[in-house]
Amino acid sequence: MSKQILIMPGDGIGPEIVAEAVKVLHAATARFDLDISTDEALVGGAAYDVHGDPLPDVSLDKARAADAILFGSIGGPKWDAIERSKRPERGLLRLRAELGLFANLRPAILFPQLAGASSLKPEVVSGLDILIVRELTGGIYFGQPRGIREENGERVGFNTDVYSESEIRRIGKVAFELARARGKRLCSVDKANVLEVTELWKEVINDLAGDYPDVEVSHMYVDNAAMQLVRAPKQFDVMVTGNLFGDILSDEAAMLTGSIGMLPSASLDQQRKGLYEPCHGSAPDIAGQGIANPLATILSLAMLLRYSLDRGDVATAIEAAVEAVLEDGLRTADIHTDGCRKVSTAEMGDAVAARLKAS
Repeated sequence: MSKQILIMPGDGIGPEIVAEAVKVLHAATARFDLDISTDEALVGGAAYDVHGDPLPDVSLDKARAADAILFGSIGGPKWDAIERSKRPERGLLRLRAELGLFANLRPAILFPQLAGASSLKPEVVSGLDILIVRELTGGIYFGQPRGIREENGERVGFNTDVYSESEIRRIGKVAFELARARGKRLCSVDKANVLEVTELWKEVINDLAGDYPDVEVSHMYVDNAAMQLVRAPKQFDVMVTGNLFGDILSDEAAMLTGSIGMLPSASLDQQRKGLYEPCHGSAPDIAGQGIANPLATILSLAMLLRYSLDRGDVATAIEAAVEAVLEDGLRTADIHTDGCRKVSTAEMGDAVAARLKAS
């Protein structure tokens, strides 16, 4: 049966980096004779400019019908002054909620060729392979009440961090299953010494641990986890945490890999339908210059093939092609070091596609 992939380029550098991932998809389709069709939809600021809505019904309908979504990036200063509910970011948040994409997987893998590009010493990060599992549809990003109001003659901003036991159990099961398939070590990150919501988080994770006796479970406060990621990141295998902490920690982990331009992600529902996107933002300051790194988006495509289309063989081939191109010394500006050849966004995409075809 043909699989349908929806392409949602978005804003800023989104269209540029997604275009390179689509090149690689075409190369993979030809090499592996995949039965895949694609469609495209507007989202974020690009959708607002046309429809007055960052996630118009036509885009949401296409997203619901697709087997998987390849997403670029959204947002930029162009839309900072519009009504908050219509800003580009609200389109992505709504898309995650409408599709039930509760499990965000963010691998931080250091390709050996980029050890020198990391901000840490090579001996600290060499061989790094971490998977951060972030709960994506709950917590403080979605909790109610929220807003800004007047109190005692001044403005007060407020948000609510809330998780139900079933939400924690759902994401915990995903993390335990992934840990079982990897190094059998799971670190749950919380702030249970201060926040009751994460005290419940810790209790539920401990309850779940009884179902996974082969997985070693540890707990760490988020401030310590942030420090440990810089001090000794290879102590971690799989980390699981809530929406806010996962957002911050996964961006920190990205820099261990040399650049946030190397970090892919998957956002999955319970049937493993997913939205796949690079972890970086829309980078409007470099949009249109042809210097953005497309590798996180290409690696997100590999995750799409592995998790939503059950084609781990194709995903592995794409990842090998990326590593081969890095071995050849090709680098975009964000990961460039002396002795390597600096290439454009399009040149990097062309090189990965060519390697995939040739392998």
